[in-house]
Amino acid sequence: MLAASARPADTYSPLYFLGSLGAGGLAVTFFMWLMFWVPHPGQPVPVFEDIAAAFAAGGIAMQAMILAAMAGIAVFAYLNIRYLVWNLRALAGWKRGEAYAKFSATNAETQLMALPLALAMTVNVSFILGMVFVPGLWSVVEYLFPLAMLAFLAIGVLAFRIMAGFLGRVLVTGGFNCAANNSFGQVLPAFAFAMVGVGLAAPAALSTQALTSGLGLMLSTFFLVTAVLIAAVALVLGLRAMLENGAAAETAPTLMIVIPLVTVLGILSLRQGHGMEVHFGAHASAGETLGTLTTYLSVQLLFAAFGLFILARLGYAARFLFGRENSAGAYALVCPGVALAVMLHFWLNKGLVDAGLVAEFGAVYWAISALALGLQAAMIWLVLHLNRRHFGTPKPVAAVPAE
Repeated sequence: MLAASARPADTYSPLYFLGSLGAGGLAVTFFMWLMFWVPHPGQPVPVFEDIAAAFAAGGIAMQAMILAAMAGIAVFAYLNIRYLVWNLRALAGWKRGEAYAKFSATNAETQLMALPLALAMTVNVSFILGMVFVPGLWSVVEYLFPLAMLAFLAIGVLAFRIMAGFLGRVLVTGGFNCAANNSFGQVLPAFAFAMVGVGLAAPAALSTQALTSGLGLMLSTFFLVTAVLIAAVALVLGLRAMLENGAAAETAPTLMIVIPLVTVLGILSLRQGHGMEVHFGAHASAGETLGTLTTYLSVQLLFAAFGLFILARLGYAARFLFGRENSAGAYALVCPGVALAVMLHFWLNKGLVDAGLVAEFGAVYWAISALALGLQAAMIWLVLHLNRRHFGTPKPVAAVPAE
């Protein structure tokens, strides 16, 4: 006799917001193609008119790249929004049950920070959709920047409310289980605050108005500092717990959460630097930018090596990607790969090329770009694989007769 098995996603976890986040990150990786391979004179980012002009004047390779990039942005933006909506509905129902009450009394309560993290990513993705697909958007963008900042501030307030609820509980009544903190899961709140900050830094870089740019600069700095302080404390606490108790297998993907955190903070700092240069007379040389980006990339590569080593020793892939066990935390594997691909694009184009070490569109340029494209392709496969595994149609299994 066959019985239908439940999907893993039927047992809800806030970490499923990372499914929406990962899809949004992949939309960003496709935007990197347009950002660095399509000319966009007159503004620091490509918009619909730049893309249309490049398509009309370009050869087959340029046209194919643009079509692929726009298709990738559209598909993964759709998945980003689709899984965000699914999570919002599932979270609302889950909060009414007993499972939520038990969950909110544990260390895992900070997983709720995946909600503002995913919301902030969706706002960023919406901005990309507007730039790529909406003609004439740049002519009204100065009116949109204040609205975007209000949206990010609202998400920031939500993030602080969630974090205050957790800290208010553990700092007043105790109950934080240090032994069960044997991962870098507590870095997730820092990631959420950083995502809000990078959104607020966009007007700092893109606005032609000094007041708007200055507000973006100051607000994004506040969230940058918040993220760095939380991450520093969480990394120390998590490493101490792992040294004493070993790494938790199910949450082991969080060992690489520093990679996307560094990418987001790196883009935030680049945006701030551009705004400071345009409006406030501060200027960073190409060599300084190269040094900064190389430092960011070095940190990411070290954490990638550390995380992959521990995952291999734990047999994580065999258990949670291809085996019988399932964990919503597996979606945390998408963020590091996406973030590293994005950082490689910035390191190459804003670092090596601007410093004159690599010729734009030369052999070395495309060799490094191929590394970013390889990571991007691997993360596309991983997202689709996890979506099938967690949200696909349940397979019938043999029912065990009652004795």
